[in-house]
Amino acid sequence: MSPLLTCARGLDRLAGGAGRLLAWFTLAMVLLQSAVVLLRYAFNGGSVALQDSVVYLHGAALMLGLAYALQCDAHVRVDVFYRRMGERARAWVDAVGTLVFLLPLCAFIAAGSWQFAASSWSVYESSGSAGGLPGIFLLKSLIPLAALTLALQGIAQLCRALARLMRAEQPPAPARQVRASGAEAVEEVGA
Repeated sequence: MSPLLTCARGLDRLAGGAGRLLAWFTLAMVLLQSAVVLLRYAFNGGSVALQDSVVYLHGAALMLGLAYALQCDAHVRVDVFYRRMGERARAWVDAVGTLVFLLPLCAFIAAGSWQFAASSWSVYESSGSAGGLPGIFLLKSLIPLAALTLALQGIAQLCRALARLMRAEQPPAPARQVRASGAEAVEEVGA
């Protein structure tokens, strides 16, 4: 197996693990939102902390789910032309798209959000609502983390595209011919 594919598979495991974790986040979010609705309409009460936890989980699922969506090819793309292309053309689109669009966007998001998250950490920002959850700084830290995980998954996609391109550009292996002379067989490598 090529080193590019080995790298891609390692990065895929990271995104797959995040996807499995996010599935549990989503289940917790549904259960907590159900509890909020039940408290409000059945018992005429509520909890700001429960509502904040739903928002935190939703933000985590969105931010950390970007890399998993890219891995599963569940992201938004105009497939009008892409689906009609051959494997080599798709590999070129994936490689160029990753290098020209995805990785620079991830760098822009990471650079732009770093100070935003750092400012929140400096004051240990918490919910502005009375009775809300502390830890807004943790939620804001997910923005640069999302850019990092998306970039890593983009690198995995780039590695797979490059491996497909290199495989397509390699000349076919020479055919092996067997020539029998008398009782013994002699192998020749020919074109």
